[in-house]
Amino acid sequence: MKCGYVALIGRPNVGKSTLMNHLLKQKISITCRKPQTTRHRILGINTTEQGQVIYMDTPGMHASEKRALNRYLNRTADTTLMGVDVVVWLLDSPQFQDYDEEIFKKLAHADLPVILAVNKVDKVKDKSVLMAFFTQAKERYPFAQIIPVSALKSTNLSELETAIMALLPERDAIYPEDQITDRSERFLAAEIIREKLTRRLGAELPYALTVEIERYEELPTITKVYAIVWVERDSQKNIVIGKQGELLKKVGTDARFDIEKLIDQKVYLALWVKVKSGWSDSERALQSLGFGDL
Repeated sequence: MKCGYVALIGRPNVGKSTLMNHLLKQKISITCRKPQTTRHRILGINTTEQGQVIYMDTPGMHASEKRALNRYLNRTADTTLMGVDVVVWLLDSPQFQDYDEEIFKKLAHADLPVILAVNKVDKVKDKSVLMAFFTQAKERYPFAQIIPVSALKSTNLSELETAIMALLPERDAIYPEDQITDRSERFLAAEIIREKLTRRLGAELPYALTVEIERYEELPTITKVYAIVWVERDSQKNIVIGKQGELLKKVGTDARFDIEKLIDQKVYLALWVKVKSGWSDSERALQSLGFGDL
């Protein structure tokens, strides 16, 4: 049996979470068009007759480290390359950007087999552009394979899975065959709430909020979730709540629906918005909010 860890890496907002969700055929990672939506390393486990692939969705690798949150995201992305068997580097177009030079350096140091997956190929009208880029990419790095994909439309994902499986070592399965992630339902509930907030708020509060589950009660016929939305300023609190509480109500309805689908049970969801000044630039605050060791 083949079994191993596969790191999904790339710049922010190239479609890593969408790719993992479509490979698993189930939503594990939250998605949004805004960069830095993914803040934690999340495992997605796919077990088939051929083997077990353990995908690691990571925050995007980016240059800015101005805040403690940025440093945490970069560190999480960097440490993902430790202990994996295969790397899938996802691009969102057939071209390398300036910061991709940093990724080249990280990959050279890691010395791992790398598959280059070029996402959103359905948007590339001139296929000769793809062919020219593939030639350029092969000259830049000894990629194990270069595969054009569309994560959203599941284009060429079976080819990607075949390429990944061929590079994995022979090993017994690490996780039970019915397990699909290493994260708890409590964690996933917080991520779902944050996704709905990010989507509803547009550009008004890009990264100034996070979600903490204060209480998670699993009862026989209903699960009760009590969550705090943390922001950095009072003005941001008013934006999240919205006029007469309408925005927060809509977020609650959207999130409750997805949490019910996730756990297959009726959910009661209560949301509060509170202010923790400067939380994204305080390592102590990040640790208290569940961002792990820094």
